Amino acid sequence: MRIAMLADSYYPSRDGVVTSISTIRSSLERLGHEVWVVAPDPGKDLRTDDDHVLWIRAVSFKTYKGYYVPVLPSADCSRMRSLDFDVLHVHGVATMTVRGLLLAHYLKIPVVMTFHTMVEDVAERYTPVKIPEDILRCLIWFYLRKVFKRMDAVITPTDAVGKELAGHSLDVRLLRTIPTGIDTSVFRPGLDRRRFAEKYKLGEGRKVLYVGRLSFEKELDMAIRAVRNVDGASLVIAGKGPQKEELEALVSDLGMEDRVRFLGFVPDEDLPYAYAAADAAISCSGFETQGLSILEAMASGVPCACRNARAFTSVIRDGENGFLFDDEKGCSDAIKKALAAGKDVIEASLATARDCSAESSAEKTLKLYGEVIEAKKRRREEKKCSA
Repeated sequence: MRIAMLADSYYPSRDGVVTSISTIRSSLERLGHEVWVVAPDPGKDLRTDDDHVLWIRAVSFKTYKGYYVPVLPSADCSRMRSLDFDVLHVHGVATMTVRGLLLAHYLKIPVVMTFHTMVEDVAERYTPVKIPEDILRCLIWFYLRKVFKRMDAVITPTDAVGKELAGHSLDVRLLRTIPTGIDTSVFRPGLDRRRFAEKYKLGEGRKVLYVGRLSFEKELDMAIRAVRNVDGASLVIAGKGPQKEELEALVSDLGMEDRVRFLGFVPDEDLPYAYAAADAAISCSGFETQGLSILEAMASGVPCACRNARAFTSVIRDGENGFLFDDEKGCSDAIKKALAAGKDVIEASLATARDCSAESSAEKTLKLYGEVIEAKKRRREEKKCSA
């Protein structure tokens, strides 16, 4: 099968969507399928060396550093037609979604969307045009309903997000939950704990790890404050983003410089060892539609403390395979429980991660592709018969 994945964000940007695309692409290619990525062009000097990426002319996203916005109206129809794709798979809700719908109509092939980002939660912060919040939310859902209606299928990474979308009275042909897979051969227990700690000079003591972007929707300030109340624990933050300076200032104001480490971007080859060096992992975000870094931690045998919201309500069973919390005090308590977790919690978290393996995700996605391709053929034949 020949698949085109259209991405609102791709390398050199790094976030959960980019990781998801990279993982599903690799898994599909291992199964013998050909995958192309259609992505915003960050400029010649920043492009990845990849002959299966079609770069689309783009401009910098001024309100979110490190991201790029593809330019419409060009949909590159002739170039896409020459590659003879079987299906288009859109990752995002912005200009690439519009491009995907235009291309699917022109190429007469199905288009599938994975809904990664709950945009209504962040739109007010990042939109270049300031609109009252209630009006902005109405506009967003008006747009999303129109988009979903035109998709052959919409994928959500967790059941919780699928139910949330369904609650907005969507008119969608097929709504399916398929978790974004993680590579359980890479993220696994038993790796050398000392390797990462020595390389990054983490010192002694119990380490609570956060992996991800440093941005307001991740609510890292809660984790910083909560760690104050956990004796002997330090917070290790792996990632970069627009909120870094603000968070560093908070750490300074609280006098926690010796208990919070900002590592910046951690290369892929070091990341499995980051989890190996951790005693617990944390996410305070109520924004996540899945939370890949938490699944990576679970696959690595690291107990997790997560916000009792959205995606984590589908992934974490409180006290069984991790710990949930609602506020700062609850966060401190959940960290303490994660640091004291026994083998039963670790084994249950490993089982959860195995259910979200990259191989399983790829197989479910391929099955969905087959369904929408056949459904498209049937609709075409029915249309011919009724003409």
